[in-house]
Amino acid sequence: MADYEVQTAFLGEWGRFQQQVFFLLCVTVIPNGFTILAIVFLADTPPHRCLVPAHLNLSAAWRNSSIPLETESQTGALVPSKCARYRLKDVLSFSEKGLLPGVDVNLSNVPKEGCLDGWEYDQSVYISTITSEWDLVCDDRWKNPLTSSVFFSGVLTGSFISGQLADRYGRKVMMFVTITVQTVFTLIQAFSPSWTVFCAMFFVVGYGKISNYISAFVLGTEILGPRVRTIFSTAGMNLFFALGYMLLPILAFFIRDWRMLLLGLALPGFLYLPLWWYIPESPRWLLSQGRVQEAEAIVRYAAKRNKIEPPPVIFSFSQKENQSERTKTHNICDLLCSPNIRWISLMLWLVWNTVTISYFALSLNTANLHGNVHFNTLLSALIEIPAYILSWVLFRWCPRRLSLFLTLFMGGSFLLLIQCIPANMIYIAITLEMTGKFAVTTSFAVIYAYTAELYPTVLRNTALGTCSMAARIGSIIAPYFIYLRSYSISLPYILMGSLTALVGLLSLLLPESYGMPLPDTITHMQHFPGCCKKTPYVTTKTEEEHPNESMSEGGLQTSTVTDIQL
Repeated sequence: MADYEVQTAFLGEWGRFQQQVFFLLCVTVIPNGFTILAIVFLADTPPHRCLVPAHLNLSAAWRNSSIPLETESQTGALVPSKCARYRLKDVLSFSEKGLLPGVDVNLSNVPKEGCLDGWEYDQSVYISTITSEWDLVCDDRWKNPLTSSVFFSGVLTGSFISGQLADRYGRKVMMFVTITVQTVFTLIQAFSPSWTVFCAMFFVVGYGKISNYISAFVLGTEILGPRVRTIFSTAGMNLFFALGYMLLPILAFFIRDWRMLLLGLALPGFLYLPLWWYIPESPRWLLSQGRVQEAEAIVRYAAKRNKIEPPPVIFSFSQKENQSERTKTHNICDLLCSPNIRWISLMLWLVWNTVTISYFALSLNTANLHGNVHFNTLLSALIEIPAYILSWVLFRWCPRRLSLFLTLFMGGSFLLLIQCIPANMIYIAITLEMTGKFAVTTSFAVIYAYTAELYPTVLRNTALGTCSMAARIGSIIAPYFIYLRSYSISLPYILMGSLTALVGLLSLLLPESYGMPLPDTITHMQHFPGCCKKTPYVTTKTEEEHPNESMSEGGLQTSTVTDIQL
C-alpha cells in the first residue's frame, strides 16, 4: 500500500522480529547453492579409454598399444583415443604370432573399432559419476549437457508456475511446499537406476529449487524495512547462496561417489521444515488479498517481539483505496496488458536471459579449467562473495540502471579479452574469466533486486517468476555454450562476451527506480521511455521530505531474489 511503510514504521528496522526473519530466510537458500551446481561433480567426465577385456591373451606390448593415439584439439599433444581401439581380432592375431607393434606391424594400417566392451575410467578424482556409471561419452556424450538442460527445464517450469501460485496462495506456503519437494526428490534421485530416471527426478528438483528461492526472496523483501531490505535483497540471500556453493566442492572433495554425494546434499533439507512455525506470511501480500486482520495480527506479533507498543489501529480504512485492484486476481497476462509494463517486461526478460547464460556457462565451465576441479569450483564460489558485497554497495548508493549497465558491460568486455590471451598464458586467461564472472555475478544480484523495485506488489511474485522463466531459457542453453569448446576454445567466450556487453547497453532503456517509492499497483509503475506516464504514485509526507529514504536507503520496498542464481 502507498503508506504501508509509514503505518508500520513504529516497528523499527532491526528488531528481534526482523533479525529472525532475515537470518531464517537466508539460511533456507543454502541448499540451493550446492544443488544448482552439483552437476559439475555429479556429471563430470573422468579420463577414459576403451576397455580391453582382461581375459584376452594379449602380450604386454600389444595391450599397451591397443588404443590408437590422437591429436588433442586444445594442446596439439598426442593422447590415447577415448572412443576407439584397434580391432581386437587383429590385435589378438598379431600378439599370438609374436609380432611387435610399431616394429613388425605399422599401426596406422590396423583397422579400428568402437568401444564394444565399454570404457575404463580413471578413478583418481572420482569413484563414480553418472557419466562413468552410464557411459555418457563418445556417441552418448550429448546426454551430458542435456542432463543440465533437463534440470534447468525444471527450473523454467517452476519459474512459470510457482510465481502465480505464490501470488495466489501465499509466499510462505509456496516456499515450504517446494523446499519439501526439492529435498524428497533429491533423495529419490540418489537411487536412480538409469539416466532417464535420474533426469526425471532432476527436473522436479529444478522445479523445487527456483520456487522456494523466489518465494523466500519475495517474502523477506516484503516483510523487512527499507534499509534492511537492501542488504537482504542484494547481499543477504546471495551470500548464503554463495555459502552453499562453497560447501559443494568441500563436500564433493570428501565424497567421491555421486550417489553418496546426493544423499549428503539432500538430508540437510529436512532441517528446514520446523522453520514453518518461525517464519510468518507477508503482511503486504495479505493486505493485497484483503486479509487485513491476518496482516495486522502479524504486525502486532512483530511489535511484541520487538517490545514495542503498537497503535490501536494499524491499517485504517482510508488505506483501502484502489482495493478493487489490489484484491483482483492477477496473472501472467497482466505483464503484457499495457505498452508500459509490456516493454519493461520484454527488456527485463532479455537481460535475465543473457545474464543467466553467462553466469551458468562460466560456473559449469570450472570442470574444464586447468588444475583441480574442486579448487576451481571453490574459487568460482569465493569470487561471488565480493560480487554480492559490491552489489549491496551499488544498490545502496548508486542508480540501478547505471549499476546494471556497468557490471554487464564490464563482464562482457573481460570475456571478450580472453581470446586475445596466448594459449601458454593459462593463468591470465583464468584470471580474466573469474573477473568476468565477478562482474556477471554482481549484475545477477542487481537485476533481481532491480526487477522487484519495478513491479507492483500485486504482480511482484508473478513477474519475478516470469523473469526467472525467461532466464531459464538461458540456463538451458548455457551447457551447450560450453559444448562449443570442442570446436573452438574461444567461441564460448566470444558469444558470451558479445551478448553480455550488448545487453548491458540495452539495459539503459529501463526506467530508473532509485529513490522512487515502491509500486503497489500497476498504475504506480515507473514508465518506459516512449510510453505515456500513468497516474503518478502519490508520495507520503515522509517520502516528500526524504525522497531517497524509501529506495536508496532501503533499496527495495518489497523486492525479490538472486538465482540466481538460481
